[in-house]
Amino acid sequence: MSRYTGPKFKLSRRLGISLSGTGKELKRAFPPGQHGPNQRKKMSGYGIQLQEKQKLRHMYGVNEKQFRNLFDKASKMKGISGENFMTLLESRLDNLVYRLGFANSRAGARQLVSHGHVTVNGKKVDIASYTVSVGDVIGLRERSRALKSIKEAVEGRNFLPNYLEFNDAAVEGKYVRLPERAELPQEIDEKQIVEFYSR
Repeated sequence: MSRYTGPKFKLSRRLGISLSGTGKELKRAFPPGQHGPNQRKKMSGYGIQLQEKQKLRHMYGVNEKQFRNLFDKASKMKGISGENFMTLLESRLDNLVYRLGFANSRAGARQLVSHGHVTVNGKKVDIASYTVSVGDVIGLRERSRALKSIKEAVEGRNFLPNYLEFNDAAVEGKYVRLPERAELPQEIDEKQIVEFYSR
């Protein structure tokens, strides 16, 4: 199976990061399982690289093939490969729907997109991996704006990144610029991922 469907709290504890963004999973600061607190701490260089890759992959909910293809695309772009890669991940439609607060999680945002509730520049887009360009406007279909889950998510949003603008009256957001590295997840060491794929 390409997409992980197991327990998210266990996965978060194994990787050492909060995949939900709430931090609830990390109340126990050791990996899951009977021997969790006593597992050896030292990891090989390869193990560290693999763990960083898995952290980022599970954070954005991308399967391995998509993840690798996106990395290959980033490595052909001008600039720093690792930062380009994280910018491409951040520019995915499902991620920006989550960042705008239309859903409480990336998985919920992916479902909204795939069920046809989301529009880009007024046209319905149901591909979660769609790459949003700077200047694009992300909105909701007219009939989807009344959905209880979307209303609750928008009302409960407590943070909007500086690279996005939100129009409350129209219930839509604009991708105003590419994010800077300082605005992307700080718990990820993208250099390790570049080294992993450069072996």
